[in-house]
Amino acid sequence: MVLAKIYITLKNGILDPQGKTVQHALESLGFQRIREVRMGKLIQLRFGEKIGKAEAERLTVAACQKLLANPVIEDYTFELITTNEPRKAK
Repeated sequence: MVLAKIYITLKNGILDPQGKTVQHALESLGFQRIREVRMGKLIQLRFGEKIGKAEAERLTVAACQKLLANPVIEDYTFELITTNEPRKAK
């Protein structure tokens, strides 16, 4: 099986109010040396047994471009991991 881990982040220059809120909360807890916090999303796609890495990559890119990431304000990167999960008995 192939697992795609997709990391979606706001583009540089886009304000991140959630990141600022977390940064202020960390500062109030004593974490004074953290310069910046940027928030993002992690999305995992697990493909069926008959999908190879090339097809998984194509499908991942298409999913990101069509739905998962907003190209105006977000960037995405991903990694593909081959897993050897045992089949579950039916």
